[in-house]
Amino acid sequence: MSARELRLTLPATPENVIVVRQAVAGVGEAIGLSAPRIADLKTVVGEACNNVVLHAYEDEPGPLEVTAEPGSGELAVEVADKGVGFRPRAHQGDGSLGLGLPLIAALSDSFEISGGPGQGSRTTIRFGYTPPDFSSNGTLAGVSEELEMAITPGEMVKPVLARVIGALAARAEFSVDRLADTVLLGDAVSSSAGGDFAEGRVGIAIKDGDGTLSVRVGPLVEGAGEKLISEMDLPGAGSLASLASRMEVTKGETSEGEEAEFLDFEVTS
Repeated sequence: MSARELRLTLPATPENVIVVRQAVAGVGEAIGLSAPRIADLKTVVGEACNNVVLHAYEDEPGPLEVTAEPGSGELAVEVADKGVGFRPRAHQGDGSLGLGLPLIAALSDSFEISGGPGQGSRTTIRFGYTPPDFSSNGTLAGVSEELEMAITPGEMVKPVLARVIGALAARAEFSVDRLADTVLLGDAVSSSAGGDFAEGRVGIAIKDGDGTLSVRVGPLVEGAGEKLISEMDLPGAGSLASLASRMEVTKGETSEGEEAEFLDFEVTS
């Protein structure tokens, strides 16, 4: 994995395309892309994801894998699947959700497609940009119904997390006020220092359903859970923790099997 890379893996379903679009838009915002360029990025990545959703798998949806890697003056986004291979769509006449390969070609600086029958497909799209002066890196990964993110502390954390939480809250049919509350809680987590996390990355798992977002933050070092809660206090205005319907510190393990803490909370519509 490179020094700055974002990864996302989740089921190839239409509603998850929105989550991917918001995640890559967060990356675009972090690296300083203009609003029109971010719109182009979302459109192109959405089109590539739609192709996976509509054509990669015969029965049950398989994995949709997306990586976004900012390089020296270039953002490379890769959309991949493990399905039947690429099936190009040059127009909308097939009832698809997207606008086809001509749109990808028009809005990106370059793109390439690889794979074939039985090999899955891989579409790599490149966007040129002028890189700002900052240093951050991370990964974003999700499995099953739960979206798991692990992002190295830095400029990417807040925009990526805010956009992903916003998309999931909207999908759970949150009101505008409750969506804003959820984003505020995400901002509180994203501002935490990397030293609070046992694996050195801001780790967050989110599951949406039945008007509820269940969020698990960690693995955390000992004492960091209560520290995160205390840092949500607002002088003279209570605590952001009150925006959650439930919040508690729980015990668990790191990916290496070591003891760790987690901050679990729920936000309901």
